[in-house]
Amino acid sequence: EKRWILGRDPFGIKPLYYIQVGEELVFSSEIKALLLHPKVTPELNPSGFQHYLTFQFCFGSETLFKGIQTLEPGFYLKGEAGSKVSSKIRYWDTNYKINGTQTADNCLDQLDDLLQDTTRLQIRSDVPLGAYLSGGLDSSLVSALAAEQLNSPLHVFHGKFEAEEKYQEAEYAQAVSAQLGAIYHEVVPTPQEFVDLLPKLIYFMDEPTAGPGLFPQYIVSRLASQHVKVVLGGQGGDELFAGYARYLIGYLEQTLKGAIFETQEEGKHVVTMDSIIPNLSVLKEYVPLMKKFWEKGLFDSMSQRYFRLIDRSPKVLSLLTPDALSLYSAENVFEDFSAVFNHPDTLSYVNKMTHFDLKTLLPALLQVEDRMSMAVSLESRVPLLDIRISEWVTTLPPTIKFPGGRLKHTLKEVAKKWLPTKVLARKDKMGFPVPLQEWMQGGVVRDFVHDVLLGNRSRNRGIFQVSMLEKFLAKKEPFDRQLWGALCLELWFQNFIDR
Repeated sequence: EKRWILGRDPFGIKPLYYIQVGEELVFSSEIKALLLHPKVTPELNPSGFQHYLTFQFCFGSETLFKGIQTLEPGFYLKGEAGSKVSSKIRYWDTNYKINGTQTADNCLDQLDDLLQDTTRLQIRSDVPLGAYLSGGLDSSLVSALAAEQLNSPLHVFHGKFEAEEKYQEAEYAQAVSAQLGAIYHEVVPTPQEFVDLLPKLIYFMDEPTAGPGLFPQYIVSRLASQHVKVVLGGQGGDELFAGYARYLIGYLEQTLKGAIFETQEEGKHVVTMDSIIPNLSVLKEYVPLMKKFWEKGLFDSMSQRYFRLIDRSPKVLSLLTPDALSLYSAENVFEDFSAVFNHPDTLSYVNKMTHFDLKTLLPALLQVEDRMSMAVSLESRVPLLDIRISEWVTTLPPTIKFPGGRLKHTLKEVAKKWLPTKVLARKDKMGFPVPLQEWMQGGVVRDFVHDVLLGNRSRNRGIFQVSMLEKFLAKKEPFDRQLWGALCLELWFQNFIDR
């Protein structure tokens, strides 16, 4: 009797897709392979479409392709006879039952030991190994831990843009590299490369997900592949250790609500007005987001407030045709969101926010990391995503993990013995920003965006209102994530549905 099991790793480091074709289960790590099946025809999945318009990624088992599902991280499929799925089982999940024995004093040594041990395991390689080095905390710490244990100088790889000063992070990467005695490599992505590569990158991805960071990720991976075969990255630090500025924005409102209404939604306050004030300077760059966030729904439930913080749909919905808009249900999307956000063990707001991002955003970012490295025959490893680290940090009391709203507090405390003060003191880290706003002012990028979104294929597709797109682009609106989402969606249609 035929039995089988098909599983996926706990964090979604590697994607896995499947489709049931009659009695036959067809699966692959790439959707492109599934589309080679003679009975599989690529069509738009309305549920995945809703997710993408709202978050710029699909989550759960949804994809943009009708009938094609992704196996969620930490699950396995089980089947018998004829390849048909008999059950889907979760074999691992994050644990948020707080360990009350942890103290601020004893936890740092524990985390340091865990980080050193996971690095010891991750640097095992029979081929040359290096590390991405953006100049931020996560990649810098991973590089430092690896350099400490290697017997030869570590190769590190950095990408920078020749644009405004806010896009320059090379000085931080160079400072870390110098302290480590690493071999530093640098590359400058160009507007022409963006135009030439983006359609191909969407094809590599199978479906668009997350932000413009996939472009510099590919460029830096291509550079790294010329020197090493394995590269370490810092993915997971923001989601595990509460590193996104929106967590602090959420808690700023949370503290106001608690002070005004004398409420205690979390039982014991994780953050108070007194404790949060010294950390608010981090939010200078996020004033526009805060204005939008507080336009409506101030002091709503935790789920409603965080949904507004990450919802990217309002502007892009205004660009849709009535037929395309009819596929979108705000109620359905919020229901899908709430099912993940309201994990029964996540009593504190910070754990609810980080849990949602761990289960949805992180697999999307890992897909970018995996696809952009594999596209140049490079193996990418993510030491921070060790199960032991995850189980340790998710059970840490929120008052220790996120005191006063200090982003990545425990990780920064451990990193003090590994990194230059210059990097630890940074308050301007913004991921891997691409200067699309500047590139859109004229030249090849602006022409490319116009050609894709206003071309005949886009006009005839019936997804976007061409007149609205023309007005939007004529006004030279900021190249925000909504425009990025529309651009990638049209390129996805051209790559997969049109073919």
